[in-house]
Amino acid sequence: MNIFRIKTLTLTVLILLCVETVTSQELTGLRFAKANGITAESIIAADSIVMPFSKNRPLFSFLFNNIKFTSSDAGAVVTGKTYTQIFKNQLHVTFGYENSAKAGIEGTIIFENRGSDTIEISNVVPFGEDAGSVFITGKGPDDLVRAWLFRPGLREVRVILPDNAWELGYSSFNLRNDTSVCSLTRRHKSEGGIVRRYETALPPEAKVTYSFHSDFYKGEWQNGLRLMFRDRYIYDIENFNNSLYEREDLAWIKKCYLIILQMAWDREYYDRFTGKFTYPDFLKNSIDLFGKIDVFGIWPTWPRLGLDQRNQWEMYRDLPGGTSQLRSFNRMSRQEGTKVFIAYNPWDDNPGNDTHLQGMAQVIAETEADGVILDTRGNSGPEIQNAADSVRKGIIMYSEGMAIPSDMPGIISGRVHNAIYLSPELNLNKLIKPDFSIFRVCDIGEAPIHRETAIAFFNGYGTELNMFRPGGRDEKYREDLDFLSATTFILRQNNDAFLDREWTPLIETTLDNVYVNRWKSGDKTIFTVLNMRHEGINGKLFEVEKHAGKHYVSLWNHENLQAAAEYGHPYIHSNCEAWPLDFSGTRLEGSVECIAEFPVLIKSILKGDSLNISKTETGKLIIWKGNPSYKTLFKEFSFKNDTTLSIKDLFGYYEGKIVLQLVENDLLKDESIHLLQGGKPWLISKVSGTIPANGLPDDMVLVPGTTFNFNVTSDEKFIPYPEVSDITFKLDSFLIDRYPVTNAQYYDFMLKSRYWPADTSGFLRHWHAGTFRQGQDKYPVVYVSYEDIMAYVKWSHKRLPTEAEWQLAAQGQDKRIWPWGNEFHGTFCNNSFNRPTPVDAFSRGGSPYGAMDMVGNVWQMTNDTYFNGSNYFVVIRGGSYYKPGSSYWYLKGGPQSLDKTQILLMVSPGFDRSPTVGFRCVKDIDSRTFNYKK
Repeated sequence: MNIFRIKTLTLTVLILLCVETVTSQELTGLRFAKANGITAESIIAADSIVMPFSKNRPLFSFLFNNIKFTSSDAGAVVTGKTYTQIFKNQLHVTFGYENSAKAGIEGTIIFENRGSDTIEISNVVPFGEDAGSVFITGKGPDDLVRAWLFRPGLREVRVILPDNAWELGYSSFNLRNDTSVCSLTRRHKSEGGIVRRYETALPPEAKVTYSFHSDFYKGEWQNGLRLMFRDRYIYDIENFNNSLYEREDLAWIKKCYLIILQMAWDREYYDRFTGKFTYPDFLKNSIDLFGKIDVFGIWPTWPRLGLDQRNQWEMYRDLPGGTSQLRSFNRMSRQEGTKVFIAYNPWDDNPGNDTHLQGMAQVIAETEADGVILDTRGNSGPEIQNAADSVRKGIIMYSEGMAIPSDMPGIISGRVHNAIYLSPELNLNKLIKPDFSIFRVCDIGEAPIHRETAIAFFNGYGTELNMFRPGGRDEKYREDLDFLSATTFILRQNNDAFLDREWTPLIETTLDNVYVNRWKSGDKTIFTVLNMRHEGINGKLFEVEKHAGKHYVSLWNHENLQAAAEYGHPYIHSNCEAWPLDFSGTRLEGSVECIAEFPVLIKSILKGDSLNISKTETGKLIIWKGNPSYKTLFKEFSFKNDTTLSIKDLFGYYEGKIVLQLVENDLLKDESIHLLQGGKPWLISKVSGTIPANGLPDDMVLVPGTTFNFNVTSDEKFIPYPEVSDITFKLDSFLIDRYPVTNAQYYDFMLKSRYWPADTSGFLRHWHAGTFRQGQDKYPVVYVSYEDIMAYVKWSHKRLPTEAEWQLAAQGQDKRIWPWGNEFHGTFCNNSFNRPTPVDAFSRGGSPYGAMDMVGNVWQMTNDTYFNGSNYFVVIRGGSYYKPGSSYWYLKGGPQSLDKTQILLMVSPGFDRSPTVGFRCVKDIDSRTFNYKK
């Protein structure tokens, strides 16, 4: 039995390959089976612990002329530290190792063509392409990108790899419990071979060498990817110099998600024949759509460069208005939050009197540019950054392509190039360096950008709108811009999460071909969802952990979500749009969702039109009239204490969604969503306190404060009634008029206040010659509108009772049906006499607190005024002397029991004045100074 020895240093695994027997606890390694070839059966960990594989595995697999082979398929000759195999009498494969101080297993695989025909080698995968493993390799017909990630039982997903590692092979599999193995192979070099993106052609005697790396990891399968890609940088670089990423002056690019690049001859920059700059209008329109452009780049060189002797920097100076005009635009743009890039073409071999970098630095100084597009380059380097820094700090280098891991320390932003027509769904460059700012190039003259925008959003990075190619600015493009605006809005609000070093790609979902990435920032978790099923999704999608004090929100649809438990496991349900089947495989496919788990920082309740808000942390509160977007109307508040706001006061008449967002430093901390629906009434009246009474007047009675619960119903079903029944009210002590307000009392008010309504229709119609009729001084005043009543209560330093106060004053706390008890007595009230009676006519009809004439004489208006989206109404109580009887559809009259409520639909003061509606008043007291004996 052969043993692949590994020396252990602390908790890491160090390779020492040889063919010996393990003799001490210091040795760990791979143990090979006795079968032919190189077949691993177990790993020997520290303390000689043997961890067997669930099944024997080849050390690697590969494609030889597009036919799959594994290291188990041919016998191996062992010479010292080297294993040699021969395949089809032509291909010699050698596996060996070198002593190393690095963590994990390291070795090399050399493929050498010993035959007479050219052969191809590709898809070298450590431990083979096993259906029970997670692995990465190439697949499909020849294409610019054809690397795929395979997961057990699921459809494979395309991935973006670094530009120097498209031929990369990766695998991971579980050993036991929480321990797994992850491994990586990389093409290292070729001698005499023809190196292509995914394969190497080997003429006779040519060689290609692959590096082999393997190590342990704990936990979920994504941790293996993190180890090899994020922590080991796919072995492209040993030590990462992070100083550029730590520079505060360059940190602004990490918050950017929208770049627009234009050529100088674009009609939206300058109109050649009118001689007018159109850029200011373009900037304004972009602000309306996107809130701002993070970066705008102007490009005056290729394909004009070379027409004459001018170099690239001279072409900037020859723009309309020269570099001084561009500087003015840059300053204007910066005021709107937009940075400006210029371009650097390193292939321009006409530098003029200065070197390339001197010319670049001079144009940066003249234009006050904020960054440089590095045409044809995937890297920068200290000499370019230093040239920019010599002008001023904060200048960003932006590469044409993605920087490879070894170049990432020298540049902090780059692109997913549009040479990739259909972007793979997962970009593993984001895993390598989460704070490297990535932008997907969307060439608007090439094709729709919907799909590419969706994938960029899913991967937590931005979009470059490339305007270089003409055309494409049609109605579909405008629809795509709305979609881009929505994704950009969410990316900016959750920038903190999308820089998460611990983000998790492709968490487990209940549906295949639907992908979910998880991002975290403190107590906030963001899930970006990419749906590639044309039929859409609407249901259970992924499992979440139970967290007390947390809640879930769809940031795409702005809906409250519940984690529904199934068999004890909470799942989030998601809703993603469908699209026509023939969109599949085009740039029209794909839909997205974004789900957030927030701590409950906003506590809000919508009661009708009243929004009661309390917030537990710092930040500003934004209230949106509908789904948050750059086009949505909003109001912004900053307050510490609980508050109540009226939606009508904020947005006028409105039915629909109200979204509250707690934002601090432009980052979303919590969201709360309410739906204001018409038809269901909400209270719009407020209680304006009165000057507290010091004693008890003869014409009022005391109602002691209490916690009070009552139940009322209505026979009216067509217009929904307020939901006040079975709600507990906490009422302070108050005084209420012993009787309804009389004609005499209202006459005294008019005489002393000189009140006269603007609309006199029907006002005091039962009076004659400006006063009440003789003998009716104690009759309740009627033919008064809400406005007439409010004028009286203001003059008298009183107010109308709320319905709850009226109910308590009439009923007490024993739930009686009538003010005097549970049995109706026709002699205790005006029992449908078809005319009003004096307010003191029924001395036996008093309530528990002594309030008289509460039912039967006239309806009594309360303070509670409501709106249902269409109608205003006020609550009236008690019934009246009039009782129509010929039709079921009439409003119910006569004395009304205390479990019945009624609304008065409001039209106009003249229309609302009625011979059956009056009122009584209440007054607040201060229990600390109130004289109860008076």
